[in-house]
Amino acid sequence: MCGFVGAFDLRNNSQPIDEVLKETLRNQVLEMSKKIRHRGPDWTGVYTGDNAILSHERLAIVDPLSGKQPLISDDGTIILAANGEIYNHKILREEFKKSYKFQTGSDCEVIIPLYKECIASGGDFSAMIERLSGIFAFALYDSKRDCYLIARDEIGVIPLYQGWDKSGRYYVASELKALEGECVTIEEFPNGSYLYSGKDNKVESSAKPIRWYKRKWETFDGVKASAKACDEKGNIINPSVIEKVKNGLENAVKAQLMSDVPYGVLLSGGLDSSIIAAITQKYSKKRIESDSKENAWWPQLHSFAVGLEGSPDLIAAQKAADYIGTVHHEVHFTIQEALDALPDVIYHIETYDITTVRASTPMYLLARVIKSMGIKMVLSGEGSDELFGGYLYFHKAPDSKEFHEELVRKMSKLHLYDCLRANKSLMAWGVEGRVPFLDKDFIDIAMSLNPSDKMNILLEDGKQRMEKWILRKAFEDMLPESICWRQKEQFSDGVGYSWIDTLKKVTEEKVSDQEFARRENRFPVNPPKTKEEYYYREIYSKLFPSDSAAKCVPHEAGVACSTAKALEWDAAWKNMDEPSGRAISGVHDQAYKA
Repeated sequence: MCGFVGAFDLRNNSQPIDEVLKETLRNQVLEMSKKIRHRGPDWTGVYTGDNAILSHERLAIVDPLSGKQPLISDDGTIILAANGEIYNHKILREEFKKSYKFQTGSDCEVIIPLYKECIASGGDFSAMIERLSGIFAFALYDSKRDCYLIARDEIGVIPLYQGWDKSGRYYVASELKALEGECVTIEEFPNGSYLYSGKDNKVESSAKPIRWYKRKWETFDGVKASAKACDEKGNIINPSVIEKVKNGLENAVKAQLMSDVPYGVLLSGGLDSSIIAAITQKYSKKRIESDSKENAWWPQLHSFAVGLEGSPDLIAAQKAADYIGTVHHEVHFTIQEALDALPDVIYHIETYDITTVRASTPMYLLARVIKSMGIKMVLSGEGSDELFGGYLYFHKAPDSKEFHEELVRKMSKLHLYDCLRANKSLMAWGVEGRVPFLDKDFIDIAMSLNPSDKMNILLEDGKQRMEKWILRKAFEDMLPESICWRQKEQFSDGVGYSWIDTLKKVTEEKVSDQEFARRENRFPVNPPKTKEEYYYREIYSKLFPSDSAAKCVPHEAGVACSTAKALEWDAAWKNMDEPSGRAISGVHDQAYKA
């Protein structure tokens, strides 16, 4: 995982670009790229052409010695800057080894022969990108055709932004901060989409990003086509469903252990991170370096947990680590240390969203310790709650249709919240985060399940089935019972309840009633709804003052991480706007394992 900045349409006309202007733009791009060097502290590479400049900041995970970017094709005509990991690159390399001469061992280089094949066969970019299994955002420049292809992974695990300067030049960057101050308009590049600028008649160009990621499960009718009748509310779940989930997730973790550097796991002690840690431990013992028969030079799996002294997560994480057998590390922080870090956190995560700021701060502090120990990649449990309805408010879903449609809404917003937090909090210190639950194949497995099988239905004894029951059942043989059946605890809660309580108290004191009353005048774009949000927004606006930057941040009411639509499920939620899981009365600490 790395960072890049791309500048395109440099000429803005058919005339050759002036060499003085080219040098000026090159220096500008280098300054923009320097702002995201934390994403790639290992190497900086630059390509300068007549109509494109690409600067890449590298974090070396695969092929540390020869895989620096931008990557140049075997014929020298295609230039690629990529951020992320392509987990099936060895399969693709084998396929193209006779038609393309690979220049590096980089997993991302397979994008180049895929592009060549795509152009030669008519330009079905959706089919081309669909063949990639991984997390990625890339900018490819075809110097022969003078065109570019920009694309982002299906869920948006990897961040990507686009912008236009006052002369109409087009830019893309891994983080918003690289564009702020240079571009008059900035937008997030949509996840699961691509943009092609080709000007020839063989392949169609696109004025706006085109969606390449499409699935039947995105509609309730579509998921019914691959599952049994969704209105059926039986208490018995077919064992084959549980087995399919287990095998699918194990395959995802195994694929994502691709690394030539030391890696670890984030272990909060919750169900999701504990499952990922347990599977990783299972396969890490058998791991060898990619091109060697020697055992991995980092043979023991290290796990990391963060929290206030005595927090729920730290206690549970130690139990999980003892059972799984990882070398476990507890990172303690104080509330004052976290408060002091808030400006740096908001600078790196580029959002003033309350949920994200609360959860990103301890993760940011944790990442610093992880990097200090020589770890450059960690696996994490993000995405599970969106796939299986793990948030506590899902207990109130009125029927299977509403349940599934809320899952789809949550999946479509992951790039704005959990994926953004996990990626940017870790990459602030040059640590790559991988999220096996969001493996493309596993997403299809989980989202194609019968929604009623995933619901917290009432059982014959009058008790309610626990959230994520299928997932718990699938991995109960790999975890201690107290962890496997531990109720959902949102990360910002689990690190210590006093963290959120203090944030509310501090921000209430720091933002006066008069300031808050004038919030719509101070912030006409997305006026803050609470004093806590106002406080974060003040910090954000100093770092990112443009209206375009403010519009890149989501602004939606919710309860316990719900979407706004789900507020209709309970009349008591109508006027609520609190992301903590403790906001769900009658559910927290009251679910059953069944």
